[in-house]
Amino acid sequence: MTFSLVARDGDRFGIVASSSSPAVVARVAHLRPGVGAAASQNVTDPRLGTKLLDRLAEHGDAGRALSEVTGSAENIGYRQLTVLGRTGPGVAYSGAKTLGTHATATTDGAVAAGNMLSGAHIPEVMLDAFAAATGQLEERLVAALRAAVAAGGEEGPVRSAGLVVVADVDWPVTDLRVDWADDPADRLAEVLDVWLPQRDDYVRRGLDPAAAPSYGVPGDR
Repeated sequence: MTFSLVARDGDRFGIVASSSSPAVVARVAHLRPGVGAAASQNVTDPRLGTKLLDRLAEHGDAGRALSEVTGSAENIGYRQLTVLGRTGPGVAYSGAKTLGTHATATTDGAVAAGNMLSGAHIPEVMLDAFAAATGQLEERLVAALRAAVAAGGEEGPVRSAGLVVVADVDWPVTDLRVDWADDPADRLAEVLDVWLPQRDDYVRRGLDPAAAPSYGVPGDR
């Protein structure tokens, strides 16, 4: 019931995902600055995302991290996982009990996966759209998400979408979510248009508040 894209751009990692379930990104997306990113979906066990990043932090090998987690986790046949490190392609796993039409696609610096899809082409659509898009990582991820929705997305309508990006600070520089809507990918794009021009200033507020501009947001000086 989820399709997602994990991607790398320099020292930044990002995840975009959509689902017929509410608040999908709260469960699916796992990112760690300087380490990598992972998605844990399909009858989701969020603990597996953390385990993938822990393994990746130890040795930096995405394929090895995936093998270690899938080789030891309980109920692994129900899970669909992706992971991406600081170098090389992303890697993916779909258990034998992954729901409906499911597929994965990988390339250098990105990996896409989905279940309960309208067709097995959706992950490749996401990778192609991401590669063709211009702009910042967030914009390219959202472009890929909207392309996937336009190409059929899930078997049924999607209701939630989200986007998370980490960079060179200890918190997500972007964390945007549409937790329930009829057109979550479009709503996510609208929120990103508001957020992106202010993103770096909010980072500066955390690092050097005296030098950071204020947008006059109550309670956020």
